[in-house]
Amino acid sequence: MLCSVISMRGFCLKMICGDSFEQFGKMKIGVLLLALMFLHSAASRADERGIPLKPQRDSTSVSEALPDSMQFMHRPLPAGELKWYTMFQRIPGDWVTFANRNFREEKIPMIAGITALTAFAVWTDHPVWEASDRWYKSSRTVKNLSDFFEYLGDGKPQFGLAAAFGAFGYFADDERALRTGSQLVQTILACGTVIQTLKHITGRESPFVSSRINGRWVFFPNQIDYHRKVPYYDAFPSGHIATATATLTVIMENYPEWKPWLKPLAYFLIAGIGVGLSNTGIHWWSDFPLGIALGYEFGMIASHPEGLPLSDSEKDNSPRVTFRPNISPIGQGVTLSLHF
Repeated sequence: MLCSVISMRGFCLKMICGDSFEQFGKMKIGVLLLALMFLHSAASRADERGIPLKPQRDSTSVSEALPDSMQFMHRPLPAGELKWYTMFQRIPGDWVTFANRNFREEKIPMIAGITALTAFAVWTDHPVWEASDRWYKSSRTVKNLSDFFEYLGDGKPQFGLAAAFGAFGYFADDERALRTGSQLVQTILACGTVIQTLKHITGRESPFVSSRINGRWVFFPNQIDYHRKVPYYDAFPSGHIATATATLTVIMENYPEWKPWLKPLAYFLIAGIGVGLSNTGIHWWSDFPLGIALGYEFGMIASHPEGLPLSDSEKDNSPRVTFRPNISPIGQGVTLSLHF
């Protein structure tokens, strides 16, 4: 059995091979509207009380202290009062920041690493999918757990968390909770727009409707066909995994004191969602590397309104791709790791 591994900053997530067949859980528009309406109310109340949107660090002093190579690529909105529309107002700036941070010469190794990992995963997609399908259909426990983890990535829990942070901030007069709720909606929408654009360009079949090995790719598909038969075109990249990664990143950046226990839990949840998506047939393993990278990047951008440096020459964060044999009780294969 072939397996893949994703490693984020030295922490490896083993993408074990799971099983499949389950229709997409569609996000209910009512949940989204409810979350947005509540955050609107909470932020409006914060605005009336003059609660400031406290930045994590002073952007002026940091920017002045940095050399030219580390100046902020995008001047953030002034750190003023938290408005109900802040979560929407910052989205265009997030896209600009993302482009300026990632379409740079020093990011070529990272882009090449993600591309290599995706290509390797595509090569293993079919045998992994077959194993996942058998596993999912042969065990009710595996099926129930897979369905549960798939649900955790479908958007409703993320907007529910945003509403929960907004509710707590509203009733407890907690500015940090209000800010976190606002940033959760911001990152889900900013990242989700990019994910949906890529899906509408790549047009890849999901495993459970695949008409050929590894799924058919129809670049720039007919949009009428796309919306009539969504699972036939929207597998790549994974929006589930991107949304979950972005959500957890925003929470950890706003609550750094939670990181000792939340970071391992986040890795477990992302790995579990990946297995669930594979087992239910919604996604191939090769749909995940780009989704994780996009979710992490947009989560960091949203949670740092004061700006992020373009690069840090004092740290070696260059991605590294490694291969090694993998032998386990469930099978043999090759492990590909991406460290970034």
